[in-house]
Amino acid sequence: KLAHFLSEAKQDTMYQSIGPNNSDKKWANFGLLSSVVANVALVGAICFVAFGSSQADLQSTMVRVQQPVAPIVPVVAPRFKSFRMNQLRPRAAEASLQLSGYIPYPDTTGAKLTPLPPQQEKSPYSDELKQTAAAIVADGKGILACDESTKTIGKRLEQIGVPNEETYRRAWRELLFRTPKMNEAISSAILYEETLFQDAADGTPFVDIMKTNNVIPGIKVDTGVRATFMDGETITDGLEGLAERAAKYYAQGARFAKWRGVLRIDPNGAPSMEAIEANARSLAHYGKICQMNGLVPIIEPEVLMDGAHDISVQRWVTEKVQAATMKALSDVNIEWEGMLLKPNMILPGTDSGKTASPEEVAQNTVEGLLRTLPGAVPGITFLSGGQSEEEATRNLNAMNKLYPNAPWKLSFSFGRALQASVLKAWDGKEENVEAAQKLFYALSKANGDASLGKFEGAHPATTGSLYEKNYVY
Repeated sequence: KLAHFLSEAKQDTMYQSIGPNNSDKKWANFGLLSSVVANVALVGAICFVAFGSSQADLQSTMVRVQQPVAPIVPVVAPRFKSFRMNQLRPRAAEASLQLSGYIPYPDTTGAKLTPLPPQQEKSPYSDELKQTAAAIVADGKGILACDESTKTIGKRLEQIGVPNEETYRRAWRELLFRTPKMNEAISSAILYEETLFQDAADGTPFVDIMKTNNVIPGIKVDTGVRATFMDGETITDGLEGLAERAAKYYAQGARFAKWRGVLRIDPNGAPSMEAIEANARSLAHYGKICQMNGLVPIIEPEVLMDGAHDISVQRWVTEKVQAATMKALSDVNIEWEGMLLKPNMILPGTDSGKTASPEEVAQNTVEGLLRTLPGAVPGITFLSGGQSEEEATRNLNAMNKLYPNAPWKLSFSFGRALQASVLKAWDGKEENVEAAQKLFYALSKANGDASLGKFEGAHPATTGSLYEKNYVY
């Protein structure tokens, strides 16, 4: 009977409400319909929390009419893979990050009211943060991301038959940092901690070599990810002791930092709202801590391109992730002018069998950012995310050609898309250093031109796809 009533009421009200309708029956049913829908939604929400929920397919969710849901409750990021909704605890997200002072979302149940966060003094490094952020995204320049962990760089070296030893890791990074005219297209470089404190073969600290070449040193500060929530979902660690480490890195010469939050899309319902929320909050805490210690935070909420979904799903999920991240940053009173965003470009899932033109990628990526990112942020430094070197360059070029008046600089922070061909050219041999450096310069210039929308002609890359499933640094 209830289903029959709702069906009749829906026909008389929902679909006729767009145009004029003077039916007495419509208004007679409206009050009862509202009451029934509200109570059904309440019962559904209670059952959902108490017993768990079926996992939704993201593709179909986009075209479904959404039913009213209860307000999102801040949650803990538990240290296990399997997760059920009845394990949530209100107001515990801050505890899961082991920090105090974060202002959570208001308690809309009325049980307790949460005041707005108080106005806060700016970072003592506020002016320097703005200058550094602007310099990183200077016209025609971007970031070299060479912050691979010891394990990850070992995999790269293995591809050319070179052992994962400190001598070879140093030689590889020295090749990059001593490239002539590097600063024409590379403004800065993200380093792993080993590299920040490492010396070249002649004893010169790498940070001094970089400063001599007008390249700003940066540092990866997260300590990796751990499993949480739904199977396969993660949250990034590294907040404990971050203030002390940031001060140490600043003293060593670093002027910006990077922290990567990783989310994935799959038919079982990932990413969950809890994973989005937890990663947004950890990014916000990281950003605020870095600013207070003199480091420009690069905020990197990456939605992996793994999966069989199409480009519309990738855009939809990425917008949700970016919006949650901006809200969390606002809650901790981030200084927008002293930060940068490092997002993924919007592409079809790698298992979808579909491709997108550079113009399609540009439109979906930039229009999504226009909906979520404040114009006060000076720049966006895109990650390549497993795209080929040429694909990443041409997609960036299309963004700058189609959106020359975007409110932020559209630049790059590429790792594999700047290094793969160069590593192959070097091959671990001293006699190949000069040729490898020339190739690195050519790749850097190609992306520098793309950040101005001026890349044309053949691409200097010598490799193809760089995709790795579930990629970790």
